[in-house]
Amino acid sequence: MSRSDPVSRVSRAARGAAKTLRGLSVRHRVAAVLAVLLVAVVIVVSAARDGEDPPVSTARPLQTLGPGEGSLNLVTMPGMVENGGSDERVNWVVPFEERTGCKVNLRSADSAKEMIDLMSNPERRYDGVLAPPEVADQLIDTGHAAPVNADLVDGYKQLASRLRNLYKRDDTVYGVPYVWGANLIMYNRQVVRSAPSGWADLFDPERAKRYGGRLIMRDTPLVLAEAALYLRSSEKSLNITDPYALNREQLDAAAEVVRGQRPHVREYWSEPAEAVSAFAGGEAVLGQVSSYQLDVLTRAGRQVAGIVPEEGVTGWVNTWLIGARSEHPNCMYEWLKWASSPDVQQQVAEWAGVAPANPEACKGDRLDGAFCAAHRVGDDAYLKKVIFARAPGKNCRNGRHECTDYNDWIRAWERAHAR
Repeated sequence: MSRSDPVSRVSRAARGAAKTLRGLSVRHRVAAVLAVLLVAVVIVVSAARDGEDPPVSTARPLQTLGPGEGSLNLVTMPGMVENGGSDERVNWVVPFEERTGCKVNLRSADSAKEMIDLMSNPERRYDGVLAPPEVADQLIDTGHAAPVNADLVDGYKQLASRLRNLYKRDDTVYGVPYVWGANLIMYNRQVVRSAPSGWADLFDPERAKRYGGRLIMRDTPLVLAEAALYLRSSEKSLNITDPYALNREQLDAAAEVVRGQRPHVREYWSEPAEAVSAFAGGEAVLGQVSSYQLDVLTRAGRQVAGIVPEEGVTGWVNTWLIGARSEHPNCMYEWLKWASSPDVQQQVAEWAGVAPANPEACKGDRLDGAFCAAHRVGDDAYLKKVIFARAPGKNCRNGRHECTDYNDWIRAWERAHAR
């Protein structure tokens, strides 16, 4: 897949369809859908995260591999499993079918609710699902995902250990990480002469107004987590420890920070192309982005740079889960091995513009070295710093139930943006 002239391709798309995915390349549509899905998904699961955590699946992991059953039914995110339908050159499904004899049937879920409904419906027996973090937590904690026998997944131990540990309950494995990303701060080096250091450059009123009207932020209540990270350093009396576990006082304080920042923000973006276009056209000079936008603009020769916020960086992981009612477990394990392999990880990363979970994808002549560096693939020290997203819930994960849930976050976000 060609990566030439990325800014011109994205800018044309943004001008032609600023508020729709039409006109974007498939790669950019994939990234946009991922961003939207990450925001929408937490709404669905907040109720299940309230109160006591429900028991995880009672299904037992497969002990030995047998012959494939000839079929495999998967629920996936749009564009993240390609069979040549979008571009005949992008196809890692048919080679899998030819190698294993497992015919893949894909069901693309357009929303988090649909994904959860499909996997939790007892009359449907999907073998596996590619889930963003909050969906993964929901399915694991409500017993709709089966434990994984990692010893049967060739390549599992090649996956970044930090990512693998996110989907364990005690010593039981429930997920096989696929791709990941982080939220960074990007700035125009020609305009912002003094490099920013962290979230304070976006949230502190005196710093934010220096570039008033030229800031951009993600359009999601999850921005409250970044505001909480800023407060964790600037308002220590709030005693914030986990930005995704906020009590009422802490959440209100984060919302007040967002309210104070709002007059200085030019655009709250939901589609990655919007952020790219804003920087490419000079409308934005400082803001919150992902590694994707930084990579695209850097490759295009734009004078931008990115930093990891000193207060903490947030991120996400999409992972494969086995359905608790899987009808084709042997084919599912073959798929987990296939999806974890360096060659397939290379294809996913190039197509979707995301970081592969398997650092081996960046070795040899697979992924471009600049791409891997931009996405910090294989950088274990960096991964340890990332605070990976989950749905806020009443259970603070410390044995107490005084935290706010995601519905509270939505209301706080809306109040902060009310005119």
